[in-house]
Amino acid sequence: MDLLGYGPLIRKTRREAYTELDRFRVKYVDRWLFSITTGSKAEGLTCVFKNDIDQIFVARNAMCLEEGIDQSTISGDIDLFNMNFQTTSAGYCRLLQGRHGPIGPIHIINALCEDGCGNFVLSSTLYLEQYTRVRLPGILYHASVGPSLPCSTGQFRLDKVHAIRCHCPSILQTWANRLRNWPPQKVIAMGAFVAPIGFKGSAFNHLEWRICVNTAETELVNNLNDTQVKIYVILKMVVHDVLSPNTKEITSYILKNIVLWLAENNPQEVFHSGSLFHWLHGGFDILQKSISTRHLSYYMIPERTFMAERDLHDNQQREFATSINCIMNEGPRLLLRLKKIRRAIVSHPEPLLWYSRMRTKLEILYLMMLNRFQCTDFNGICDESDSMIHSLSKRAVEIAVEVVWHMHQEGS
Repeated sequence: MDLLGYGPLIRKTRREAYTELDRFRVKYVDRWLFSITTGSKAEGLTCVFKNDIDQIFVARNAMCLEEGIDQSTISGDIDLFNMNFQTTSAGYCRLLQGRHGPIGPIHIINALCEDGCGNFVLSSTLYLEQYTRVRLPGILYHASVGPSLPCSTGQFRLDKVHAIRCHCPSILQTWANRLRNWPPQKVIAMGAFVAPIGFKGSAFNHLEWRICVNTAETELVNNLNDTQVKIYVILKMVVHDVLSPNTKEITSYILKNIVLWLAENNPQEVFHSGSLFHWLHGGFDILQKSISTRHLSYYMIPERTFMAERDLHDNQQREFATSINCIMNEGPRLLLRLKKIRRAIVSHPEPLLWYSRMRTKLEILYLMMLNRFQCTDFNGICDESDSMIHSLSKRAVEIAVEVVWHMHQEGS
């Protein structure tokens, strides 16, 4: 697994690179928004050249608060909304306008509507529509998926979710008060967001917002030990290569929650290289039961259940349950059904080690260039003559040429 790009060192390098990139974006990129990298990129679990880049675009001049939070402690130029949980499903809320800032962003103003009781409510549907109309040259925009607005440029695909900061200490404190074997408590201070998507099936889902704790979840995954991370990665590989769901019935997010529940409910010392397949079996067992019962609690807000929002038909349930049962019976032989691992097993160790080393070097160089291109002065101007960028680019080309020559020598 380490040779395939899931070792601790390269994961740490990826995490640090995207953290640094986010720091730049908070400081310079946009007057009204700043972005935070989330998902597998922020967790260091995917190569920089693969998979989508998940980002939350957070409104700078807006915030929503739980009841009882002192608004006077928050800067007066920020629009404040009160979180209302009446008649909403667990993990969702409505946003009632509490205080209007002096310079309200237009996407906030255009998304306000009256609720018939004299209150102004921020509509999640109208808020999302503000951004679906934004089109920049050179970017290919795709159909929205839930709160996500995917777009792509070249080989890179970006999944953008526009969100608003959320101060809801009681929700995070409830999580912190649970009896557990893991993890550290510092995620409480990382805050939360609300994303513009209502509960599926709700008559008022156009007014509802989903509570998300993406940065806290990233911190949680980063605190998993090496075996737990590899359980998560193999679960994702199995779903992709073996179960191959046609839609979003089984997502990486569901698998992440399964691993987080395993980590919380069991002592950390039982997760080691020798117990990998035992806990992999445990993860599949939870997944199978979740599909059969259509119930899997969200790790941060257990009252919210994922499967209630999935369109799982009876035939799909039976097919998934049968497939997972076969997978569980295969034991370690399961790895031979996973394309990446199978190729690594059957390949000669020396070429595998060499190509792995070259790929890691190239990826680290690219991550360094990614952040170096963002280097600016206080006016936000990038220094394109930066000698470091030229040196990194030159070395990357040298490695690429060496790899191509090596492949030619092997007849690849």
